[in-house]
Amino acid sequence: MTSSLNILVVDDDADNAASLGELFEMEGHAVHVVHSGEDAIVAYCRDSFDVAFMDVMMPGKNGVESFLEIRRLKPQARVFMMTGYSVEELLTQALHGGALGVLEKPFDVDEVLRLTESVGPGGVVLAPPVAPGQPVGEAIQAALSRSGRACQMVRRAGTQAWPARDDVLVIDAGVPLLEEVSVLKDFQGLGHTGPAFLVPRAPTGECAAEKLLRDIGVTGVLNKPFDPLELLTRLPRLAA
Repeated sequence: MTSSLNILVVDDDADNAASLGELFEMEGHAVHVVHSGEDAIVAYCRDSFDVAFMDVMMPGKNGVESFLEIRRLKPQARVFMMTGYSVEELLTQALHGGALGVLEKPFDVDEVLRLTESVGPGGVVLAPPVAPGQPVGEAIQAALSRSGRACQMVRRAGTQAWPARDDVLVIDAGVPLLEEVSVLKDFQGLGHTGPAFLVPRAPTGECAAEKLLRDIGVTGVLNKPFDPLELLTRLPRLAA
């Protein structure tokens, strides 16, 4: 048996969380179980864990949002996300609903304006992923400006004047998609209500849910359903 670990289990399904926690405890590990992303953040404020297992889909702060906050608190945190969802479902969960549009290449001014109007206040348009140096964000900003629509480019949160509440945001921060969602939510938390364009960094390899989660720095992904007993055999390696 491996040496005792301090493990955090985060799942809004109380039965699933209890079952996983009991499995770890039977192997002699110390386990703390919580049922929300908010409580997971509080747990990390109070304690350090060798490894955490966190469900992605939770009400309130979902696993993606919670992980990003935990990483700010504890950059070395080892967090494994538990999910059985697609990229589209992960993105929808991270955005907590709202209108979502997709801007395809090649695009023109009319298409940028059409999507801006179709998603409406608080809506999001996903732009084509870009490689470093590609001026997609600038092209979107120029199209909006030529139409007379107030907009602001966001390269990184906190580095520019705050936009008016209903300005269009063009978030082109050179980071993975879910981190751009986090930047957007920071602005929304401060009262921004206008539509936004997200210009994510181009993924390497296939764009799958696991890749999307790994891009924001999670330690690993457990695809549901997984065998709990197999997880036990892998635990020493996962926590190393």
